[in-house]
Amino acid sequence: MVKILAVVLLAALAGLVPAAAALAHPEPTPARAAGGGPAGGGPVGPADRDLLVKVRLAGLWEMPAGQMAATKGVSPRVREVGKEISSQHNELDALVREAAAKVGVELPSQPNADQQGWLAEMERASGAEFDQVFVDRLRAAHGKIFPVIGAVRAGTRNDVVRELAQEANDYVLTHLTLLESTGLVDWTVLPLPPEPEPAAAAIPIGGIRSGVDPLVVWLILGAALVAGASTVLRVVRPR
Repeated sequence: MVKILAVVLLAALAGLVPAAAALAHPEPTPARAAGGGPAGGGPVGPADRDLLVKVRLAGLWEMPAGQMAATKGVSPRVREVGKEISSQHNELDALVREAAAKVGVELPSQPNADQQGWLAEMERASGAEFDQVFVDRLRAAHGKIFPVIGAVRAGTRNDVVRELAQEANDYVLTHLTLLESTGLVDWTVLPLPPEPEPAAAAIPIGGIRSGVDPLVVWLILGAALVAGASTVLRVVRPR
Protein backbone atom coordinates (compact mmCIF):
# COMPACT_ATOMS: atom_id res chain seq x y z
CA MET A 1 0.00 0.00 0.00
CA VAL A 2 2.85 2.38 0.86
CA LYS A 3 4.46 1.79 -2.54
CA ILE A 4 1.18 2.48 -4.35
CA LEU A 5 0.65 5.68 -2.34
CA ALA A 6 4.17 6.86 -3.13
CA VAL A 7 3.80 6.20 -6.86
CA VAL A 8 0.49 8.03 -7.05
CA LEU A 9 1.81 11.03 -5.13
CA LEU A 10 4.89 11.25 -7.36
CA ALA A 11 2.68 11.12 -10.43
CA ALA A 12 0.54 13.94 -9.03
CA LEU A 13 3.63 16.04 -8.37
CA ALA A 14 4.98 15.37 -11.86
CA GLY A 15 1.85 16.86 -13.35
CA LEU A 16 1.43 19.73 -10.89
CA VAL A 17 4.97 21.11 -10.65
CA PRO A 18 5.14 22.23 -14.32
CA ALA A 19 1.72 23.83 -13.97
CA ALA A 20 2.82 25.70 -10.84
CA ALA A 21 6.01 26.79 -12.55
CA ALA A 22 3.97 28.12 -15.45
CA LEU A 23 1.89 30.17 -13.01
CA ALA A 24 4.99 31.59 -11.32
CA HIS A 25 6.79 32.35 -14.59
CA PRO A 26 4.26 32.94 -17.35
CA GLU A 27 5.45 33.00 -20.93
CA PRO A 28 6.00 36.53 -22.20
CA THR A 29 3.31 37.87 -24.46
CA PRO A 30 4.75 38.42 -27.93
CA ALA A 31 5.19 42.10 -28.61
CA ARG A 32 2.90 43.55 -31.21
CA ALA A 33 4.68 44.69 -34.31
CA ALA A 34 4.96 48.44 -34.63
CA GLY A 35 2.77 49.92 -37.27
CA GLY A 36 4.44 50.62 -40.58
CA GLY A 37 4.44 53.88 -42.41
CA PRO A 38 6.59 56.33 -44.34
CA ALA A 39 8.33 57.40 -41.10
CA GLY A 40 9.91 53.96 -40.69
CA GLY A 41 7.39 52.29 -38.41
CA GLY A 42 6.06 52.92 -34.94
CA PRO A 43 4.72 55.94 -33.09
CA VAL A 44 6.98 58.81 -32.04
CA GLY A 45 6.59 59.51 -28.32
CA PRO A 46 7.54 62.50 -26.17
CA ALA A 47 10.86 60.89 -25.16
CA ASP A 48 11.72 60.36 -28.83
CA ARG A 49 11.09 64.01 -29.65
CA ASP A 50 13.05 65.12 -26.60
CA LEU A 51 16.05 63.03 -27.66
CA LEU A 52 16.09 64.43 -31.20
CA VAL A 53 15.95 67.97 -29.85
CA LYS A 54 18.70 67.33 -27.30
CA VAL A 55 21.03 65.74 -29.85
CA ARG A 56 20.50 68.71 -32.16
CA LEU A 57 21.14 71.18 -29.33
CA ALA A 58 24.31 69.33 -28.37
CA GLY A 59 25.68 69.77 -31.85
CA LEU A 60 24.75 73.43 -32.04
CA TRP A 61 27.03 74.36 -29.15
CA GLU A 62 29.63 71.59 -29.16
CA MET A 63 30.63 72.17 -32.78
CA PRO A 64 31.75 75.77 -32.07
CA ALA A 65 33.16 74.70 -28.68
CA GLY A 66 35.33 72.10 -30.40
CA GLN A 67 36.46 74.62 -32.98
CA MET A 68 37.50 76.99 -30.19
CA ALA A 69 39.43 74.22 -28.48
CA ALA A 70 41.21 73.38 -31.72
CA THR A 71 42.61 76.93 -31.88
CA LYS A 72 42.67 78.18 -28.25
CA GLY A 73 43.68 75.04 -26.42
CA VAL A 74 47.05 75.11 -24.66
CA SER A 75 47.40 71.35 -24.45
CA PRO A 76 48.04 69.61 -27.78
CA ARG A 77 45.66 66.86 -26.67
CA VAL A 78 42.89 69.38 -25.97
CA ARG A 79 43.37 70.81 -29.47
CA GLU A 80 43.18 67.33 -31.00
CA VAL A 81 40.10 66.39 -28.98
CA GLY A 82 38.36 69.66 -29.80
CA LYS A 83 38.93 69.21 -33.52
CA GLU A 84 37.69 65.60 -33.46
CA ILE A 85 34.58 66.34 -31.38
CA SER A 86 33.63 69.25 -33.64
CA SER A 87 34.02 67.08 -36.75
CA GLN A 88 32.03 64.18 -35.30
CA HIS A 89 29.24 66.45 -34.11
CA ASN A 90 28.97 67.78 -37.63
CA GLU A 91 28.33 64.21 -38.79
CA LEU A 92 25.85 63.51 -35.98
CA ASP A 93 24.05 66.78 -36.67
CA ALA A 94 23.40 65.66 -40.26
CA LEU A 95 22.03 62.34 -38.98
CA VAL A 96 19.66 63.91 -36.45
CA ARG A 97 18.33 66.42 -38.98
CA GLU A 98 17.66 63.59 -41.42
CA ALA A 99 15.91 61.52 -38.74
CA ALA A 100 13.81 64.47 -37.57
CA ALA A 101 12.67 65.17 -41.12
CA LYS A 102 11.52 61.56 -41.50
CA VAL A 103 9.43 61.52 -38.32
CA GLY A 104 8.19 65.11 -38.48
CA VAL A 105 9.95 66.59 -35.45
CA GLU A 106 10.89 70.27 -35.53
CA LEU A 107 14.43 70.98 -34.35
CA PRO A 108 15.92 74.14 -32.79
CA SER A 109 18.22 76.35 -34.84
CA GLN A 110 20.37 77.79 -32.07
CA PRO A 111 21.78 76.69 -28.69
CA ASN A 112 19.68 77.23 -25.58
CA ALA A 113 20.48 79.89 -22.98
CA ASP A 114 22.71 77.63 -20.85
CA GLN A 115 24.70 76.48 -23.85
CA GLN A 116 25.18 80.02 -25.07
CA GLY A 117 26.46 80.88 -21.60
CA TRP A 118 29.01 78.05 -21.73
CA LEU A 119 30.25 79.23 -25.12
CA ALA A 120 30.60 82.78 -23.76
CA GLU A 121 32.54 81.40 -20.79
CA MET A 122 34.95 79.64 -23.15
CA GLU A 123 35.39 82.78 -25.23
CA ARG A 124 36.42 84.73 -22.12
CA ALA A 125 38.80 82.05 -20.85
CA SER A 126 42.37 81.65 -22.04
CA GLY A 127 45.41 79.46 -21.43
CA ALA A 128 45.10 76.52 -19.05
CA GLU A 129 41.81 77.92 -17.75
CA PHE A 130 40.26 77.51 -21.19
CA ASP A 131 41.37 73.86 -21.39
CA GLN A 132 39.77 73.12 -18.04
CA VAL A 133 36.50 74.92 -18.83
CA PHE A 134 36.25 73.17 -22.19
CA VAL A 135 36.73 69.71 -20.69
CA ASP A 136 34.51 70.38 -17.66
CA ARG A 137 31.56 71.69 -19.67
CA LEU A 138 31.62 69.09 -22.41
CA ARG A 139 32.26 66.14 -20.09
CA ALA A 140 29.33 67.13 -17.87
CA ALA A 141 27.02 67.62 -20.87
CA HIS A 142 27.91 64.25 -22.40
CA GLY A 143 27.40 62.54 -19.06
CA LYS A 144 23.85 63.92 -18.84
CA ILE A 145 22.72 62.92 -22.31
CA PHE A 146 24.33 59.47 -22.26
CA PRO A 147 21.63 57.79 -20.07
CA VAL A 148 18.87 59.61 -21.99
CA ILE A 149 20.08 58.04 -25.22
CA GLY A 150 20.21 54.60 -23.61
CA ALA A 151 16.66 54.85 -22.27
CA VAL A 152 15.23 55.86 -25.64
CA ARG A 153 17.28 53.22 -27.45
CA ALA A 154 15.83 50.58 -25.12
CA GLY A 155 12.19 51.65 -25.26
CA THR A 156 11.35 53.61 -28.40
CA ARG A 157 8.67 52.18 -30.71
CA ASN A 158 9.99 54.00 -33.78
CA ASP A 159 12.59 52.45 -36.07
CA VAL A 160 14.08 55.77 -37.20
CA VAL A 161 14.51 57.05 -33.64
CA ARG A 162 15.98 53.71 -32.54
CA GLU A 163 18.61 53.86 -35.27
CA LEU A 164 19.45 57.48 -34.44
CA ALA A 165 19.76 56.62 -30.74
CA GLN A 166 22.14 53.78 -31.61
CA GLU A 167 24.31 56.11 -33.67
CA ALA A 168 24.20 58.88 -31.07
CA ASN A 169 25.21 56.41 -28.37
CA ASP A 170 28.36 55.52 -30.32
CA TYR A 171 29.29 59.15 -30.84
CA VAL A 172 28.70 60.20 -27.23
CA LEU A 173 30.65 57.24 -25.85
CA THR A 174 33.54 58.19 -28.14
CA HIS A 175 33.39 61.79 -26.95
CA LEU A 176 33.39 60.76 -23.30
CA THR A 177 36.53 58.73 -23.93
CA LEU A 178 38.20 61.54 -25.86
CA LEU A 179 37.52 64.11 -23.14
CA GLU A 180 38.77 61.75 -20.43
CA SER A 181 41.97 61.17 -22.42
CA THR A 182 42.99 64.80 -21.75
CA GLY A 183 43.56 63.97 -18.08
CA LEU A 184 41.62 67.10 -17.09
CA VAL A 185 38.31 65.60 -16.00
CA ASP A 186 37.44 66.61 -12.44
CA TRP A 187 35.62 63.49 -11.24
CA THR A 188 34.68 65.07 -7.91
CA VAL A 189 32.21 67.49 -9.51
CA LEU A 190 30.42 64.90 -11.64
CA PRO A 191 27.18 63.37 -10.29
CA LEU A 192 27.36 59.88 -8.82
CA PRO A 193 25.50 57.02 -10.55
CA PRO A 194 21.90 56.53 -9.32
CA GLU A 195 21.34 54.16 -6.42
CA PRO A 196 20.50 50.62 -7.58
CA GLU A 197 16.99 49.26 -7.13
CA PRO A 198 16.39 46.91 -4.17
CA ALA A 199 16.84 43.29 -5.17
CA ALA A 200 13.15 42.53 -4.56
CA ALA A 201 12.12 45.23 -7.01
CA ALA A 202 14.54 44.25 -9.74
CA ILE A 203 13.19 42.93 -13.01
CA PRO A 204 14.03 39.21 -13.36
CA ILE A 205 15.85 37.73 -16.33
CA GLY A 206 13.49 37.86 -19.26
CA GLY A 207 12.17 41.28 -18.25
CA ILE A 208 8.84 40.03 -16.89
CA ARG A 209 7.64 40.16 -13.32
CA SER A 210 5.74 37.14 -12.09
CA GLY A 211 2.05 37.85 -11.88
CA VAL A 212 1.52 35.17 -9.16
CA ASP A 213 2.77 35.33 -5.58
CA PRO A 214 5.05 32.31 -4.89
CA LEU A 215 3.06 31.67 -1.69
CA VAL A 216 -0.03 31.09 -3.81
CA VAL A 217 1.87 28.55 -5.91
CA TRP A 218 2.95 26.60 -2.84
CA LEU A 219 -0.54 26.70 -1.38
CA ILE A 220 -1.87 25.22 -4.63
CA LEU A 221 0.74 22.46 -4.49
CA GLY A 222 -0.06 21.69 -0.85
CA ALA A 223 -3.78 21.53 -1.48
CA ALA A 224 -3.24 19.28 -4.48
CA LEU A 225 -1.08 16.91 -2.46
CA VAL A 226 -3.68 16.68 0.30
CA ALA A 227 -6.42 16.02 -2.24
CA GLY A 228 -4.28 13.41 -3.99
CA ALA A 229 -3.47 11.60 -0.76
CA SER A 230 -7.15 11.56 0.21
CA THR A 231 -8.08 10.05 -3.15
CA VAL A 232 -5.39 7.36 -2.89
CA LEU A 233 -6.53 6.38 0.61
CA ARG A 234 -10.09 5.97 -0.61
CA VAL A 235 -8.91 3.80 -3.52
CA VAL A 236 -6.63 1.50 -1.54
CA ARG A 237 -8.70 1.33 1.70
CA PRO A 238 -9.98 -2.25 2.28
CA ARG A 239 -13.69 -2.51 1.68
